[in-house]
Amino acid sequence: MDRILVEHHASPAKLDIMGVYDWPVWEKAVSTFPWTYERQETCYILEGEAVVTPDDGSEPVTIEAGDLVIFPAGLSCTWEIIEDIEKHYQFG
Repeated sequence: MDRILVEHHASPAKLDIMGVYDWPVWEKAVSTFPWTYERQETCYILEGEAVVTPDDGSEPVTIEAGDLVIFPAGLSCTWEIIEDIEKHYQFG
């Protein structure tokens, strides 16, 4: 996998099976910053909205509350947080 995968409105049953609600929480206010993923990250967006733009020229991806997102290892991108964001996340 070399692109950002987004599942909009992930089902509560799937989130429960994955144990999402036991994962750590990350919060960030409206801002723009570069980021590189050393490892694959799976996250579930609890609140907010962001646009993530890969540095390789791929299309920007908008993520928002209710989205289950997988960022591939090695991805370099720019995060633009449009509304304060809160997410559960897990590496691996």
